[in-house]
Amino acid sequence: MLFIQGAGDEGYKSDVALVASLQAALGEAYDVRYPRLQTDEALPDFGWLEQIGKELSAVSGDVILVGHSLGASMLLKFLSEKRITKKIVGIFLIATPFWRGNEGWKKGLKLHEDFADQLPKNIPVFLYHCIDDEEVSFDNLDLYRHQLTHATFREISSGGHQFNNDLSLVAKDLASL
Repeated sequence: MLFIQGAGDEGYKSDVALVASLQAALGEAYDVRYPRLQTDEALPDFGWLEQIGKELSAVSGDVILVGHSLGASMLLKFLSEKRITKKIVGIFLIATPFWRGNEGWKKGLKLHEDFADQLPKNIPVFLYHCIDDEEVSFDNLDLYRHQLTHATFREISSGGHQFNNDLSLVAKDLASL
């Protein structure tokens, strides 16, 4: 499994608890790979797409992809814009921003209009969002709901942006594959 962190100065550090929760809920049967992605603000995608590609290539065998916040949106961007040869078992996206607006810094983060059609086919996709998320507004989930009609959506009543550091629901869905 490959877990892609959220952004910000403390993104990697903040998501360590999410990764630990997921690993604890899944047990030893799963190996959660959690690389630290570096942010290069000179690049429109912060250099994350290239780093995700390298990390994905380093995983042996089939892979489950999990992303939090910016990491989740960058997984969608990567999967919809790059050719993937590795077998992906499932995609789990947590508190995923749907980038919109015309600010220059967002251009390298935004998805193409047809991104949903470009995603690898026949792979289960799950999106999770807490109603009380203070970082990524809950309405982002509805924007994805209109685009990813085949996905499963989980609305969580509380937990904020960090899901109270409890990804047991994600683990339950993941283990059901």
